[in-house]
Amino acid sequence: MRPVRALGRAARREWGPLAGTVRAGLAASRLRAVPMTLTSVCLTALLHAVQNQSWGFGVVRELGAVRAEDPLWQALLRTPLSLFVPAPDLPVWGALVQILVVFGSAEICLGRWRTLVIAHVATVAGTLYARIGVALGPDGLFGLPASDARVVDTGPSAAVVGVAVYVCCVYRAWFTGALVVVAMVVEVLFKNNLAGKEHLAAIAAVLVLCAVMVGRDRHPRRRDQGLRTGAGARSGAPPIRSWNLRRGPAQRTSWW
Repeated sequence: MRPVRALGRAARREWGPLAGTVRAGLAASRLRAVPMTLTSVCLTALLHAVQNQSWGFGVVRELGAVRAEDPLWQALLRTPLSLFVPAPDLPVWGALVQILVVFGSAEICLGRWRTLVIAHVATVAGTLYARIGVALGPDGLFGLPASDARVVDTGPSAAVVGVAVYVCCVYRAWFTGALVVVAMVVEVLFKNNLAGKEHLAAIAAVLVLCAVMVGRDRHPRRRDQGLRTGAGARSGAPPIRSWNLRRGPAQRTSWW
């Protein structure tokens, strides 16, 4: 029983804060807590249906297909939509489940705008890496063969991996984050293709973003704590909350 209890405690430390935040968000607002995620799922399903039509395949490719051989400005314009175009060699249900679970959790825990920023940073990092890899050539450690320049690069996988790693960093789910990184490394070792290396590029970009944004979020709190504890620094005690009542027209209440 002791190993089981130890495993349970480890699981609660790893996923407890994250699961509690997601559960509380869904309990309070239900589906209204994840409007961006639901929109992303619907858009991905719609684009999948359209690109499987004879009249829609070219339209989706023209608006959302990214290739390393395309002009950079064109690829960057198509990149936001390419995130929601399912990869042609993968089942669409996999993309929908990834978006629903990872984006949904991130939208509740981080907010929709931060989730979108992280997702697009990860996707753009993969798009830019493809060009650098082709330029390096197949002989370089991070290089790619010239044929990869013509590969259609779409799908939410890079964004999903990047968002998942960011959420793990914020909620200190270190084991889960490390597991995602190791899984992507193993993918490259056993299947050395463009998608796998783009996932690693997305992770690298998100780790840099995580260090910058999480560090920025911590500093204001430290400064705020320093300002608030300044008055009570003589005793070293935390600020005392007081209830002040002033009679007459100027009556007010204060908790500071």
